[in-house]
Amino acid sequence: MDLLGALREDEPRVGLFVDGPNVLRSEFDVDLDDVRAVAGDHGRVAIARLYLDEHATPSLIQAGEARGFEVVTTSGDVDVRLAVDATAAAIDDRIDVLAVASRDTDFKPALESAAERGVRTLAIAPGEHGRSDALRNAAQDAVTLEDV
Repeated sequence: MDLLGALREDEPRVGLFVDGPNVLRSEFDVDLDDVRAVAGDHGRVAIARLYLDEHATPSLIQAGEARGFEVVTTSGDVDVRLAVDATAAAIDDRIDVLAVASRDTDFKPALESAAERGVRTLAIAPGEHGRSDALRNAAQDAVTLEDV
């Protein structure tokens, strides 16, 4: 293994969970590469998932996959699936940092549960007017994309 590979393995493992319906809205003009870069500032992105509902267009799904995201589409509530998956990743010791990109306070319990287990938490807001203060306050770190 080369030195760069060894350094990356020593970096914290980041689990990035993106709430597509709340982040990928025309009023925010979010670039998935920017979301991934913000998460990458906190360690090596080990999990990158974009959650979408069943109405997502094929081009949106392809865009997510092209940027290295595992795209999860669900006919049920996107929030529930994302929160369960994010909490499971923290509990199963698959990540050292839980990054949630959303403006939805529904993810506050997932961040709190991860923090209780010693996992660092990061809230990524799509924009200043799309920022949830409750989510930002629940996380140990917070970033607003328009400030990046």
